[in-house]
Amino acid sequence: MTEAGLAKFRGAARRHRLAALLGVAALLALPALAGPPVVAALRYERGAVAAGQWWRLLTCHLVHFDARHLVLNLAGLGLLWWLFVADARPRDWLAVALAAALAVGGGLYVLDPQVAWYLGLSGVLHGVWAGAAVFARRRWPLEALVTGALLAAKLVAERWVGPLAGAVDAALPVVVAAHLYGAIGGLAAALALGRPRASL
Repeated sequence: MTEAGLAKFRGAARRHRLAALLGVAALLALPALAGPPVVAALRYERGAVAAGQWWRLLTCHLVHFDARHLVLNLAGLGLLWWLFVADARPRDWLAVALAAALAVGGGLYVLDPQVAWYLGLSGVLHGVWAGAAVFARRRWPLEALVTGALLAAKLVAERWVGPLAGAVDAALPVVVAAHLYGAIGGLAAALALGRPRASL
């Protein structure tokens, strides 16, 4: 492929990635626009899951407590997307996100019976963060190491000190266990995928 052809291909890839990011953002915003009944029907609720509403293990990641919660999660998603989206193919990122989502929902249900409800994308974002540390090794080995170390430091700090300053909201308690479960799920999926081809 010529230099001009490669530049055109990369430009199209960047536009496709931006369109995909906007699509994900719209998907996350739709339940908020639909109102509290939809949020209540989709969030993780331990009693509802025990009664057979298993879809909540996945749909809880699509709904948010309020606009601030949604904006914070979208900002985290945008940052990770901007830094790392080119390091793997869309299907690899999808696998990492799905593994993180299942790890969060399953982890909360099996290991944290005291958590009555949960919603938001933060657990999945920690899984994507872990996946990024694996996928970025080919392009930026040092940066990938720093990315993984920052994630590990955050998880340890949350475990021993609690949520980071500014993340605490009396109305919305931070479930730090979800961050750990998401990171484990995302890391496991990324390692299982090995070193997937970058998406340019």
